[in-house]
Amino acid sequence: MKKALVTGAAGFIGSHVVRQLMDKNIDVRAFIKPKENTANIKDFDIEIMEGDVLDEGKVKKAIKGVDTIFHLAAIYAIWMEDWKWIYEVNLAGSRNLLWAAFMADHIDRVVYTSSIAAIGTTPGKKLSNEDTPFNQYDLGSHYVLSKYLSQQEALGFAKNGLDLVVVNPAFPFGVNDIAPTPTGKMIIDILSGINRTSFKGGINIVDVRDVAKGHILAAEKGKTGEKYILGNRNVTIAEFMKMVYKADGRESSFIPRVPTNILKGGTYALSLWADHISKKPPLSTPIEVEYASNHLFVDNAKAKKELGLNFLPVEESLKESIAWFRENKIV
Repeated sequence: MKKALVTGAAGFIGSHVVRQLMDKNIDVRAFIKPKENTANIKDFDIEIMEGDVLDEGKVKKAIKGVDTIFHLAAIYAIWMEDWKWIYEVNLAGSRNLLWAAFMADHIDRVVYTSSIAAIGTTPGKKLSNEDTPFNQYDLGSHYVLSKYLSQQEALGFAKNGLDLVVVNPAFPFGVNDIAPTPTGKMIIDILSGINRTSFKGGINIVDVRDVAKGHILAAEKGKTGEKYILGNRNVTIAEFMKMVYKADGRESSFIPRVPTNILKGGTYALSLWADHISKKPPLSTPIEVEYASNHLFVDNAKAKKELGLNFLPVEESLKESIAWFRENKIV
Protein backbone atom coordinates (compact mmCIF):
# COMPACT_ATOMS: atom_id res chain seq x y z
CA MET A 1 0.00 0.00 0.00
CA LYS A 2 1.57 3.27 -1.17
CA LYS A 3 -1.33 5.71 -1.49
CA ALA A 4 -4.80 5.29 -0.07
CA LEU A 5 -8.10 7.01 -0.74
CA VAL A 6 -10.31 7.37 2.33
CA THR A 7 -13.90 8.42 1.71
CA GLY A 8 -15.67 9.85 4.75
CA ALA A 9 -12.20 10.81 5.98
CA ALA A 10 -13.34 13.71 8.17
CA GLY A 11 -15.81 11.56 10.09
CA PHE A 12 -15.49 9.64 13.33
CA ILE A 13 -14.02 6.35 12.12
CA GLY A 14 -12.57 7.81 8.92
CA SER A 15 -10.34 10.31 10.72
CA HIS A 16 -8.86 7.51 12.83
CA VAL A 17 -8.20 5.43 9.70
CA VAL A 18 -6.38 8.43 8.19
CA ARG A 19 -4.26 8.95 11.30
CA GLN A 20 -3.22 5.30 11.45
CA LEU A 21 -2.36 5.27 7.75
CA MET A 22 -0.18 8.33 8.31
CA ASP A 23 1.52 6.52 11.20
CA LYS A 24 2.49 3.87 8.65
CA ASN A 25 3.89 6.56 6.30
CA ILE A 26 1.21 5.89 3.71
CA ASP A 27 0.14 8.82 1.54
CA VAL A 28 -3.53 9.64 2.02
CA ARG A 29 -6.11 11.36 -0.15
CA ALA A 30 -9.15 12.34 1.90
CA PHE A 31 -12.42 12.51 -0.02
CA ILE A 32 -14.86 14.75 1.87
CA LYS A 33 -18.18 16.44 1.23
CA PRO A 34 -18.09 20.10 0.14
CA LYS A 35 -18.22 22.43 3.17
CA GLU A 36 -17.86 19.47 5.55
CA ASN A 37 -16.49 20.12 9.03
CA THR A 38 -12.81 19.14 8.74
CA ALA A 39 -11.81 19.69 12.38
CA ASN A 40 -10.83 16.02 12.71
CA ILE A 41 -8.23 16.21 9.92
CA LYS A 42 -7.34 19.91 9.65
CA ASP A 43 -3.85 19.39 11.09
CA PHE A 44 -3.03 16.32 8.99
CA ASP A 45 -0.46 16.50 6.19
CA ILE A 46 -2.69 14.86 3.59
CA GLU A 47 -4.30 15.62 0.24
CA ILE A 48 -7.91 16.73 0.61
CA MET A 49 -10.38 16.48 -2.26
CA GLU A 50 -13.92 17.74 -2.00
CA GLY A 51 -16.68 15.90 -3.78
CA ASP A 52 -19.90 13.94 -3.50
CA VAL A 53 -20.00 10.15 -3.86
CA LEU A 54 -23.12 10.71 -5.98
CA ASP A 55 -20.99 12.60 -8.53
CA GLU A 56 -19.54 9.92 -10.81
CA GLY A 57 -17.02 12.29 -12.35
CA LYS A 58 -15.64 13.35 -8.96
CA VAL A 59 -15.45 9.74 -7.83
CA LYS A 60 -13.41 8.77 -10.89
CA LYS A 61 -11.00 11.62 -10.20
CA ALA A 62 -10.75 10.64 -6.55
CA ILE A 63 -9.48 7.13 -7.27
CA LYS A 64 -6.78 8.23 -9.74
CA GLY A 65 -3.28 7.53 -8.51
CA VAL A 66 -4.23 5.44 -5.47
CA ASP A 67 -3.76 1.72 -5.01
CA THR A 68 -6.02 1.14 -1.99
CA ILE A 69 -9.49 2.46 -1.19
CA PHE A 70 -11.15 2.66 2.22
CA HIS A 71 -14.80 3.42 1.58
CA LEU A 72 -16.36 4.79 4.78
CA ALA A 73 -18.61 7.53 3.39
CA ALA A 74 -22.16 6.74 4.50
CA ILE A 75 -25.11 8.16 6.37
CA TYR A 76 -25.56 6.76 9.89
CA ALA A 77 -28.87 7.99 11.30
CA ILE A 78 -31.84 6.74 13.31
CA TRP A 79 -34.10 9.52 12.02
CA MET A 80 -34.17 11.67 8.87
CA GLU A 81 -36.73 14.09 7.53
CA ASP A 82 -36.24 12.60 4.07
CA TRP A 83 -35.08 8.97 4.09
CA LYS A 84 -34.31 8.85 0.38
CA TRP A 85 -30.84 10.27 1.02
CA ILE A 86 -29.77 7.32 3.13
CA TYR A 87 -30.39 5.06 0.14
CA GLU A 88 -28.89 7.49 -2.36
CA VAL A 89 -25.63 7.83 -0.41
CA ASN A 90 -25.33 4.35 1.10
CA LEU A 91 -26.39 2.51 -2.06
CA ALA A 92 -25.99 4.67 -5.16
CA GLY A 93 -22.93 6.47 -3.82
CA SER A 94 -21.24 3.21 -2.91
CA ARG A 95 -22.11 1.78 -6.31
CA ASN A 96 -20.42 4.74 -8.01
CA LEU A 97 -17.24 4.18 -6.01
CA LEU A 98 -17.24 0.42 -6.57
CA TRP A 99 -17.83 0.72 -10.33
CA ALA A 100 -14.98 3.21 -10.63
CA ALA A 101 -12.66 0.87 -8.72
CA PHE A 102 -13.85 -2.15 -10.71
CA MET A 103 -13.17 -0.44 -14.06
CA ALA A 104 -9.73 0.86 -13.01
CA ASP A 105 -6.59 -1.22 -13.46
CA HIS A 106 -4.55 0.25 -10.62
CA ILE A 107 -6.63 -0.59 -7.53
CA ASP A 108 -5.06 -3.37 -5.47
CA ARG A 109 -7.71 -3.53 -2.76
CA VAL A 110 -10.95 -1.97 -1.53
CA VAL A 111 -11.94 -2.11 2.14
CA TYR A 112 -15.68 -1.59 2.35
CA THR A 113 -17.11 -0.34 5.63
CA SER A 114 -20.39 -2.05 6.42
CA SER A 115 -21.81 -2.51 9.93
CA ILE A 116 -22.93 -5.22 12.32
CA ALA A 117 -26.37 -3.90 11.33
CA ALA A 118 -25.83 -5.89 8.10
CA ILE A 119 -25.34 -9.08 10.12
CA GLY A 120 -28.32 -11.12 11.24
CA THR A 121 -29.43 -11.25 14.88
CA THR A 122 -29.74 -14.42 16.97
CA PRO A 123 -32.12 -15.45 19.80
CA GLY A 124 -31.28 -14.41 23.34
CA LYS A 125 -27.63 -13.75 24.02
CA LYS A 126 -26.31 -16.17 21.40
CA LEU A 127 -23.49 -14.56 19.40
CA SER A 128 -23.94 -13.62 15.75
CA ASN A 129 -21.00 -14.04 13.39
CA GLU A 130 -20.14 -13.19 9.80
CA ASP A 131 -22.20 -16.15 8.55
CA THR A 132 -25.39 -15.35 10.46
CA PRO A 133 -28.06 -14.76 7.80
CA PHE A 134 -29.56 -11.27 7.70
CA ASN A 135 -33.08 -11.38 9.17
CA GLN A 136 -34.10 -7.75 9.70
CA TYR A 137 -36.16 -7.11 6.56
CA ASP A 138 -39.32 -6.50 8.60
CA LEU A 139 -37.68 -4.27 11.22
CA GLY A 140 -38.43 -1.11 9.27
CA SER A 141 -35.03 0.50 9.85
CA HIS A 142 -33.86 2.39 6.78
CA TYR A 143 -30.31 2.51 8.12
CA VAL A 144 -30.11 -1.23 8.78
CA LEU A 145 -31.62 -2.12 5.41
CA SER A 146 -29.43 0.34 3.49
CA LYS A 147 -26.28 -1.07 5.12
CA TYR A 148 -27.26 -4.65 4.31
CA LEU A 149 -28.17 -3.91 0.69
CA SER A 150 -25.00 -1.89 0.08
CA GLN A 151 -22.90 -4.62 1.70
CA GLN A 152 -24.42 -7.22 -0.62
CA GLU A 153 -23.64 -5.06 -3.65
CA ALA A 154 -20.05 -4.75 -2.48
CA LEU A 155 -19.76 -8.51 -2.08
CA GLY A 156 -21.20 -8.88 -5.59
CA PHE A 157 -18.34 -6.79 -6.97
CA ALA A 158 -15.91 -9.04 -5.10
CA LYS A 159 -17.45 -12.13 -6.71
CA ASN A 160 -16.95 -10.54 -10.10
CA GLY A 161 -13.27 -9.78 -9.68
CA LEU A 162 -12.83 -6.69 -7.50
CA ASP A 163 -10.33 -7.33 -4.69
CA LEU A 164 -12.64 -6.22 -1.90
CA VAL A 165 -12.91 -6.99 1.81
CA VAL A 166 -15.86 -6.02 4.03
CA VAL A 167 -15.52 -4.88 7.64
CA ASN A 168 -18.49 -4.76 10.02
CA PRO A 169 -17.86 -2.35 12.93
CA ALA A 170 -19.91 -2.71 16.10
CA PHE A 171 -20.67 0.33 18.34
CA PRO A 172 -17.45 2.43 18.46
CA PHE A 173 -16.49 4.95 21.12
CA GLY A 174 -13.58 7.37 21.50
CA VAL A 175 -12.44 10.84 20.52
CA ASN A 176 -13.40 12.78 17.38
CA ASP A 177 -17.09 11.81 17.33
CA ILE A 178 -17.74 15.19 15.81
CA ALA A 179 -21.29 14.67 14.49
CA PRO A 180 -21.96 13.13 17.06
CA THR A 181 -22.99 9.72 15.75
CA PRO A 182 -26.05 7.95 17.18
CA THR A 183 -23.55 5.73 19.02
CA GLY A 184 -21.87 8.69 20.70
CA LYS A 185 -25.22 10.25 21.43
CA MET A 186 -25.99 7.26 23.64
CA ILE A 187 -23.32 8.53 26.04
CA ILE A 188 -24.45 12.14 25.72
CA ASP A 189 -28.07 11.30 26.52
CA ILE A 190 -27.10 9.23 29.57
CA LEU A 191 -24.79 11.85 31.07
CA SER A 192 -27.13 14.75 30.34
CA GLY A 193 -29.99 12.94 32.07
CA ILE A 194 -32.14 12.74 28.95
CA ASN A 195 -31.98 8.94 28.98
CA ARG A 196 -32.58 7.44 32.42
CA THR A 197 -34.03 4.06 31.41
CA SER A 198 -32.56 0.71 30.45
CA PHE A 199 -34.36 -2.16 28.79
CA LYS A 200 -33.90 -5.74 27.73
CA GLY A 201 -31.21 -6.00 25.10
CA GLY A 202 -27.56 -5.31 24.51
CA ILE A 203 -24.85 -4.06 22.18
CA ASN A 204 -21.22 -4.75 21.34
CA ILE A 205 -18.86 -1.88 22.16
CA VAL A 206 -15.37 -1.25 20.80
CA ASP A 207 -12.70 1.46 20.76
CA VAL A 208 -12.79 3.48 17.53
CA ARG A 209 -9.00 3.06 17.26
CA ASP A 210 -9.46 -0.71 17.13
CA VAL A 211 -12.05 -0.26 14.39
CA ALA A 212 -9.57 1.84 12.41
CA LYS A 213 -6.84 -0.72 13.02
CA GLY A 214 -9.23 -3.42 11.78
CA HIS A 215 -9.68 -1.52 8.52
CA ILE A 216 -5.95 -1.39 7.87
CA LEU A 217 -5.43 -5.03 8.86
CA ALA A 218 -8.26 -5.96 6.49
CA ALA A 219 -6.38 -4.18 3.68
CA GLU A 220 -3.19 -6.02 4.57
CA LYS A 221 -4.42 -9.48 5.55
CA GLY A 222 -8.12 -9.87 4.76
CA LYS A 223 -9.36 -12.45 2.29
CA THR A 224 -11.13 -11.20 -0.82
CA GLY A 225 -14.91 -11.40 -0.53
CA GLU A 226 -14.87 -12.03 3.22
CA LYS A 227 -16.54 -10.10 6.07
CA TYR A 228 -14.84 -9.28 9.37
CA ILE A 229 -16.71 -8.17 12.49
CA LEU A 230 -14.84 -5.38 14.30
CA GLY A 231 -16.29 -5.57 17.79
CA ASN A 232 -14.96 -6.11 21.28
CA ARG A 233 -17.21 -6.58 24.34
CA ASN A 234 -20.84 -7.63 24.48
CA VAL A 235 -22.77 -5.79 27.20
CA THR A 236 -26.43 -5.47 28.15
CA ILE A 237 -28.02 -2.03 28.00
CA ALA A 238 -28.00 -1.87 31.82
CA GLU A 239 -24.31 -2.87 31.94
CA PHE A 240 -23.49 -0.22 29.36
CA MET A 241 -25.26 2.50 31.35
CA LYS A 242 -23.39 1.49 34.51
CA MET A 243 -20.10 1.60 32.59
CA VAL A 244 -20.84 5.12 31.32
CA TYR A 245 -21.64 6.43 34.81
CA LYS A 246 -18.52 4.76 36.23
CA ALA A 247 -16.34 6.17 33.45
CA ASP A 248 -17.63 9.63 34.40
CA GLY A 249 -16.93 9.02 38.10
CA ARG A 250 -20.59 9.04 39.07
CA GLU A 251 -23.01 6.71 40.82
CA SER A 252 -25.40 4.90 38.50
CA SER A 253 -28.78 6.58 38.28
CA PHE A 254 -31.28 5.00 35.94
CA ILE A 255 -34.45 2.92 35.93
CA PRO A 256 -33.57 -0.74 35.28
CA ARG A 257 -35.39 -2.96 32.80
CA VAL A 258 -38.27 -0.79 31.69
CA PRO A 259 -40.60 -3.02 29.59
CA THR A 260 -39.83 -2.73 25.89
CA ASN A 261 -43.45 -2.02 24.96
CA ILE A 262 -43.57 0.99 27.30
CA LEU A 263 -40.37 2.40 25.81
CA LYS A 264 -41.65 1.81 22.29
CA GLY A 265 -44.78 3.76 23.15
CA GLY A 266 -42.76 6.65 24.55
CA THR A 267 -40.37 6.76 21.61
CA TYR A 268 -43.34 6.64 19.23
CA ALA A 269 -44.48 9.94 20.71
CA LEU A 270 -40.95 11.33 20.38
CA SER A 271 -40.84 10.23 16.74
CA LEU A 272 -44.14 11.95 16.00
CA TRP A 273 -42.77 15.13 17.57
CA ALA A 274 -39.64 14.89 15.42
CA ASP A 275 -41.61 14.15 12.24
CA HIS A 276 -44.14 16.95 12.57
CA ILE A 277 -42.79 19.62 14.92
CA SER A 278 -39.10 19.69 15.87
CA LYS A 279 -37.69 18.22 12.63
CA LYS A 280 -34.73 17.04 14.72
CA PRO A 281 -33.63 13.48 15.61
CA PRO A 282 -35.51 12.16 18.67
CA LEU A 283 -33.88 10.48 21.67
CA SER A 284 -34.79 7.14 20.11
CA THR A 285 -37.45 5.51 17.96
CA PRO A 286 -39.62 2.39 18.38
CA ILE A 287 -37.56 0.73 15.65
CA GLU A 288 -34.28 1.35 17.47
CA VAL A 289 -35.71 0.05 20.76
CA GLU A 290 -36.96 -3.06 18.98
CA TYR A 291 -33.60 -3.62 17.29
CA ALA A 292 -31.45 -3.17 20.40
CA SER A 293 -33.75 -5.38 22.47
CA ASN A 294 -32.50 -8.33 20.38
CA HIS A 295 -29.11 -8.34 22.18
CA LEU A 296 -26.79 -7.34 19.35
CA PHE A 297 -24.02 -9.63 20.55
CA VAL A 298 -21.33 -10.69 18.08
CA ASP A 299 -18.33 -12.99 17.85
CA ASN A 300 -15.01 -11.33 16.92
CA ALA A 301 -13.04 -14.60 16.61
CA LYS A 302 -12.59 -14.31 12.85
CA ALA A 303 -11.02 -10.84 13.00
CA LYS A 304 -8.74 -12.00 15.82
CA LYS A 305 -7.62 -15.13 13.99
CA GLU A 306 -7.35 -13.97 10.37
CA LEU A 307 -6.46 -10.29 10.84
CA GLY A 308 -4.56 -10.52 14.13
CA LEU A 309 -6.78 -7.80 15.62
CA ASN A 310 -6.46 -7.16 19.35
CA PHE A 311 -8.36 -4.71 21.49
CA LEU A 312 -7.97 -1.81 23.91
CA PRO A 313 -9.94 -1.82 27.20
CA VAL A 314 -13.42 -0.46 26.53
CA GLU A 315 -13.48 1.23 29.94
CA GLU A 316 -10.70 3.54 28.76
CA SER A 317 -12.53 4.11 25.47
CA LEU A 318 -15.59 5.37 27.33
CA LYS A 319 -13.50 7.63 29.58
CA GLU A 320 -11.75 9.18 26.58
CA SER A 321 -15.04 9.59 24.73
CA ILE A 322 -16.63 11.39 27.70
CA ALA A 323 -13.57 13.61 28.20
CA TRP A 324 -13.64 14.57 24.51
CA PHE A 325 -17.38 15.36 24.60
CA ARG A 326 -16.86 17.54 27.67
CA GLU A 327 -13.81 19.28 26.23
CA ASN A 328 -15.80 20.12 23.11
CA LYS A 329 -18.81 21.19 25.20
CA ILE A 330 -21.06 18.53 23.68
CA VAL A 331 -21.86 17.26 27.18
